[in-house]
Amino acid sequence: RASDIEPRRHDIAEQAVEAVKVPAGFTVITNPPWDRKILHPLIDSFIMQGATTWLLFDADWAHTRQSASFIGHCGKIVSVGRVKWIADSKGTGKDNCCWYRFDPEPTRTEFVGRY
Repeated sequence: RASDIEPRRHDIAEQAVEAVKVPAGFTVITNPPWDRKILHPLIDSFIMQGATTWLLFDADWAHTRQSASFIGHCGKIVSVGRVKWIADSKGTGKDNCCWYRFDPEPTRTEFVGRY
């Protein structure tokens, strides 16, 4: 089920990500808020709900102390570089990004970089 805080299509429900309840066996794929006060509780929530979760946010996070309590559940990190958020714009964003896969069970991290 797709949801967004500001849906732009009729088939997407209006819902804040903090309120998402994940049905058993589902996978979450989202570009969450990057604010750590929101991001970290989200990661915890999805892990506790047993959801495999793919989150797109800044690459630097994996190299900070604040990631330590979550990295044991991060099974894969895929570097995507700078993201072009607005299709017709001339430039890209200023932050390097990664897709992070969080698994309900602790795991070893595999890093996939851009070469």
